[in-house]
Amino acid sequence: MPIYINCWQKNTFFKIVLEICDILGYKFTHNKKSDELFKIVKDMLNKKSVVLILDEVDKLEEQDFIYNFLEEIYKKTIIIITNYKEWIIDLDQRIKSRLTAEMLEFKPYSKEQTCGVMKERLRYAFVPDAWDEDAFRLAAEKAYEAGDIRVGLYLLKEAGNAAEDESKRKITVEHVKKAIGKHEEFSIKKKETLEDDTRFILEVIKKNSGKKIGEIFKEYQKDGGEGVYKTFQRKISKLTEDRFITAQKVMGGAEGTTTMIKYSGNVKKLTDF
Repeated sequence: MPIYINCWQKNTFFKIVLEICDILGYKFTHNKKSDELFKIVKDMLNKKSVVLILDEVDKLEEQDFIYNFLEEIYKKTIIIITNYKEWIIDLDQRIKSRLTAEMLEFKPYSKEQTCGVMKERLRYAFVPDAWDEDAFRLAAEKAYEAGDIRVGLYLLKEAGNAAEDESKRKITVEHVKKAIGKHEEFSIKKKETLEDDTRFILEVIKKNSGKKIGEIFKEYQKDGGEGVYKTFQRKISKLTEDRFITAQKVMGGAEGTTTMIKYSGNVKKLTDF
């Protein structure tokens, strides 16, 4: 039986076990604690085989419940999806040793793959010959350069809308340029979308750009930050991925390998590529 959990939405043991109860059709959850609900879930799941999928697992506020699943559910497969390899590395040793994880990396699309995915969507969304070849090439190149297929899908949609607004039968380079201009900052999340503590960390980095990660963590604590170092590291990884900062490993020296953190400044736009 497959059980899919989005850990961005369900980020605690209680929320997850409540979601599993709902999936299993168990309704008598009122006034029950996490451990009580897990015992019910365990008894139900141990009558069958289960595949538990934890998507966006790095968003979890607690990890100990994974140990419960590993130890107390008999016939199970656990699939963990994350953008951060460090999350697995930093797992509690008790969990890691029982998980015996096999890593499967999903690499970014190549230029040819990006073009192929977009052409496939094109066939579903547009009549034949609606797109000028140069216009499609520009949209595909921007999607590949941004490293996000959603950029390409957005450009296809908005370029089509731009052509429709002008009652044009053909989508041209100019329509794609309008789509790019409309959504320049698509490739990364805006600062306002960051969680409060992550935004706070970004402000600390802005004031201490160019320092070592350990030094910035101390400044974060001095300014009132309450997160532990592992959580701080995960948020640094997230800020790096979203291009708000750069993190460069420096080898050697008295302290061994360390990481230098720099504030990136301006948000990168599609027109910057």
